[in-house]
Amino acid sequence: MSKVYKNLFIDFDDTLYDTHGNAVIALTEIYEAFHLERYFEHPKVFYDAYWQANIDLWSQYAKGEITRDYLIVERFRRPLSVGRGLDVTVDLCLRISDAFLDRCADKPGVVDGAHELMDYLKERGYRMHMCSNGFHEVQYKKLRACGLKDYFTTVILSEDAGANKPSQQFFDYAFKISGAKPDNTLMIGDNFDTDIMGAKRAGLDVLYFNRFPEHPAPQPVDYEVTSLRDIMKLLA
Repeated sequence: MSKVYKNLFIDFDDTLYDTHGNAVIALTEIYEAFHLERYFEHPKVFYDAYWQANIDLWSQYAKGEITRDYLIVERFRRPLSVGRGLDVTVDLCLRISDAFLDRCADKPGVVDGAHELMDYLKERGYRMHMCSNGFHEVQYKKLRACGLKDYFTTVILSEDAGANKPSQQFFDYAFKISGAKPDNTLMIGDNFDTDIMGAKRAGLDVLYFNRFPEHPAPQPVDYEVTSLRDIMKLLA
């Protein structure tokens, strides 16, 4: 890597924090705590319905098509509605959502190599800025749970920016808060649409963390890696 960067915009969920893995554990706990076995013939029916709803709703949320409040209710209303004989009320969805988020945020699991990478980058003097669409109170709990909070110079969240990645408004806010400039900043993230395309449109160089290398980047990127340790080879 010939270009020198001073600032790194780094996505959090599923780039550093193992959001999916921690959520799998939390979903199992929720299924048991709310005795959902009474309504589903197999836990996988509930889990599959949840993930289908979650992926769809977060995509809509990133585009500004739905509100946070709608997402919170709907991502459990849909899978719960698959169950037999369950009265799916807004109150039930909110109670399950609160319990789920509490359980998720307490989990310490990170993506393989996350702490090693952050130690490496800190030692080399990079200014690191977390850029996330996650909910404010949840993200700070996750940061504390996994021990990554102190690595970041700034924590930039969509709720504070008033817009989600990939919007220009999010990145304008990120530049303002961090003091970074497009020409000395690299965006690192695992979501091609929100992290990579959003940053490219904002004038940033991008490093795509492709966790599923069987599906290469759909468009050219500046850098592509399949593990966090590969980033250390690029950012000397």
